[in-house]
Amino acid sequence: MSMSSEQNSAPPAALAVYRAIPRSVIALGFVSLFMDTSSEIIHSLLPSFLVTVLGVSALSVGIIEGTAEATNSIVKVFSGAISDWLGRRKPLVLLGYGLAAMAKPLFPLADGASLVLAARFIDRIGKGIRGAPRDALIADVTPAAQRGTAFGLRQSMDTIGAFLGPMLAILLMAVSHDNFRLAFWAAAVPATAAVGLVIYGVTEPMVRRAGEKRVLPVSRANLARLGAGVWWLIAVATVLALARFSEAFLLLAAQDAGVSVTLIPGILVVMNVVYAASAYPFGRLADRIRRSTLLMTGVGFLIAADIVLATAVTVWQVVAGAALWGVHMGATQGLLSALIADAVPENLRGTAFGLYGLITGAAALAASVIAGWLWTDIGSAATFTTGAAFAAVALIGIMIQTRKRAETVR
Repeated sequence: MSMSSEQNSAPPAALAVYRAIPRSVIALGFVSLFMDTSSEIIHSLLPSFLVTVLGVSALSVGIIEGTAEATNSIVKVFSGAISDWLGRRKPLVLLGYGLAAMAKPLFPLADGASLVLAARFIDRIGKGIRGAPRDALIADVTPAAQRGTAFGLRQSMDTIGAFLGPMLAILLMAVSHDNFRLAFWAAAVPATAAVGLVIYGVTEPMVRRAGEKRVLPVSRANLARLGAGVWWLIAVATVLALARFSEAFLLLAAQDAGVSVTLIPGILVVMNVVYAASAYPFGRLADRIRRSTLLMTGVGFLIAADIVLATAVTVWQVVAGAALWGVHMGATQGLLSALIADAVPENLRGTAFGLYGLITGAAALAASVIAGWLWTDIGSAATFTTGAAFAAVALIGIMIQTRKRAETVR
């Protein structure tokens, strides 16, 4: 066979990289896509359903959502630690996705706020249970040189579900003449598919070796084993969470710029499309260049987004700011997971991801409270300017740490 024919028969580089990704990672990517599509169909319609169909007050909506998200953050740390103690990730991943799928039929059956609260509570417990073990499992099955690609792929597929869900919700409401319950029943289909994929598509290695004694992961000795590098990463991610408040403020910025009520959700579609499109390429890039450089670049995109949004007076400026926000998410979210995975011992990955989720989740909640206060008392520009300031603090911290490591190498 000639050299030219061999070259012609060789798979493209992108396809070769895709084939090299472990099957379980690809399966988990599709699991995230299906479950996020299901969840977003419901979440995009739930506030209107509660207020217009069930007659629930806005205060009750806030209590339901706040309780659900707080539950999610708290459960993460325990599920991650349990997966380390068991030496198994898949059972907890399956339990988490299974609970979320079981909760979906409760929404169309609800005739009052209490059943909706129960459904959201079960759904968020499921999300909390699966998050840290799933990320630890991805790290377990993926070689270190490919972790940026693996986490970027899963993040990208998850984000596809984030904009596919609301689009399907709009379609379902249009063809069913605003039948909320029918749309909620439809959401159970992709959720069930996600559970099936976990059962038949995901395999895992044993984290705890045969004969190895089980120890409680959340102990002073094991937390010390996480090392300064992990706590530094969590600190940077926490400051970034303070800088990146709820995406609801992107919608408020669109409203202030004169976007019609009908088109305001399109701002989130723009952000999520850019996020989904950029996460996988940035993940591949993270495996080829110095990761601290990419992290600094990603933070730079967030600062640029905040500056654009702080000065926005037109619709197109808001769209540009949302797009830059999406690029930031694509560059940093999978990368931070890969950095955490690289920095911790194998049998403490679940614990590390759980702590990461708990601390950054609490920071995200605080960020939204701060952003809301600034928006109400000072104005939208103050909100985005403060976000840029927090991001700049994170950027300076990364630069200092990178310089220290370079000096240590010398």
